[in-house]
Amino acid sequence: MSRSQFLPQIPYGTKDFLPRDARRKRAAENALASLFARWGYDEVVTPTFEYLETLTVGVSGDLVQSLFKFFDRNNAILALRPDMTTPIARVAATRFRESVPPLRLFYLTNVFRQEQAQAGRQCEFYQAGVELLGAGGPAADAEVVALAVTALLETGLTNFQVGLGQVQFLNGVMAESGLTAGEQQRVKQFLVSRDLVGLGEILAGSSLSAAAQKLIREIPLLHGNDKVVSEAYRLVGNDVSRAALDNLADIRRLLAGYGVERYVTFDLGLIRDLDYYTGMVFEGYTPGLGFPLCGGGRYDNMVAAFGVDCPATGFAMGIERILLALERQGIAPPEAVRDAYVAWDEGALAAAIAEAGRLRHEGRTVEMALEASSRAEAEAARAAKGYSRLVYCDNNVAAG
Repeated sequence: MSRSQFLPQIPYGTKDFLPRDARRKRAAENALASLFARWGYDEVVTPTFEYLETLTVGVSGDLVQSLFKFFDRNNAILALRPDMTTPIARVAATRFRESVPPLRLFYLTNVFRQEQAQAGRQCEFYQAGVELLGAGGPAADAEVVALAVTALLETGLTNFQVGLGQVQFLNGVMAESGLTAGEQQRVKQFLVSRDLVGLGEILAGSSLSAAAQKLIREIPLLHGNDKVVSEAYRLVGNDVSRAALDNLADIRRLLAGYGVERYVTFDLGLIRDLDYYTGMVFEGYTPGLGFPLCGGGRYDNMVAAFGVDCPATGFAMGIERILLALERQGIAPPEAVRDAYVAWDEGALAAAIAEAGRLRHEGRTVEMALEASSRAEAEAARAAKGYSRLVYCDNNVAAG
């Protein structure tokens, strides 16, 4: 194939952000970074790739299978980061060992997973998130949930709901169910995928009593307001599940103090698809999208896998998914500020450079022509480029 016939392509599951989308992405990221900083979180930036054994600490087999892996020149196996929770756990354990807890960190970055690409889901995608390390209990969990809600509002979204669950509620039910470890894992997989048919089939083929099967079938339906916790409390008798429900009730009461409780409902069938969660979990949804905008929860054992006993909680939100939700809900992105187009007549280039510099020093957004033109040509260029005013330099005199 000749050079003239070559058509460059980008890898599967990646995309170019052209100026309009790049501007929207940057505006959302800037708003989120400012918000996280106002809540006392500090930004960290970790390597795009790390050693494979680091990124696979405490994560599920499904996530490991999605990694992009490669070798360095010493034949060590490296991988692109599939999320940011594990890298930040590593940072906390190795770089902030002596810091006074709690540690509040945030990030804005790209992550990589080998997945079936579709709208809102790419192999390379962008996330914003926070991790609150060194604090256990409902106060820390309520903070990250409230911050997630506030972050969605900060991007311009108003029509969304956050589902709040607790993985120990299901763990307590599973522990007293009598299901084998394999059956328990399959039940969890069906709950993650919301596959009620598959859930019913695995239960029907088990040795569980009809009452026990009925309880597990009802778990995906336990979502709604405060009455859900009371109803679930009557359905279970084990201490683990009841303690989980008490934890959710405590978090809900604290969220009322943040003024965000109207955006949060209980969802006891929510367990998320990562194995490292140990307590509260949540996901944020908006109409018209079949996947969550954000998600997170408590993961008290992750940092301990790196040698430091440290409770932790946090969340991540998908930047592209937020932009897609804004677009589908007709929420206009910020318009680019284009203040002045500086053009010049023959012999007036030096004056144009000086005038463009003066305007930029004032904080104006300025584009300067690189070739001489008539005033009429300059005006046509200004209109085509969308600048609000023309500054035309003629005989060393700027006029606009």
